[in-house]
Amino acid sequence: MDIGKTYKTGCLVILTLIMTSFNASNPLKGTWEYAGDVFNGKVEGAPTEYTLQRKYSSKSYESFLLEKGEKPQKYEAGDYTVNADTCIEKQTFSAQESKLVGVSIHYLYSLRNDTLTLTGTLPNGNTMVEYWKKAK
Repeated sequence: MDIGKTYKTGCLVILTLIMTSFNASNPLKGTWEYAGDVFNGKVEGAPTEYTLQRKYSSKSYESFLLEKGEKPQKYEAGDYTVNADTCIEKQTFSAQESKLVGVSIHYLYSLRNDTLTLTGTLPNGNTMVEYWKKAK
């Protein structure tokens, strides 16, 4: 048995495992429904009269308000990037007056089962943790 050949094969196998273990696909891509938040320490649940939904594509997102019997209302949109455990969002559209249009917000994000958690501090100093459930 050639130890050099075995070593090279082992190294190739390990390198292949390392390279394939990284998920090149975007972890946020898909549709998420708002499930509540903690804003400045105050817990708030998701609204019951309507649903807030966020759709992440590969580099941008759109947020919609969904009411039964009504057309979806787009209330926010923007661009984002993901790097390790950080998500940077820049709002490009808001249906209401917003001081966040064009401002980059840095969030720590985590995914556990079907829940996306975004944690950050807004430019005005308010702290927030948002919870989003993966839409079925």
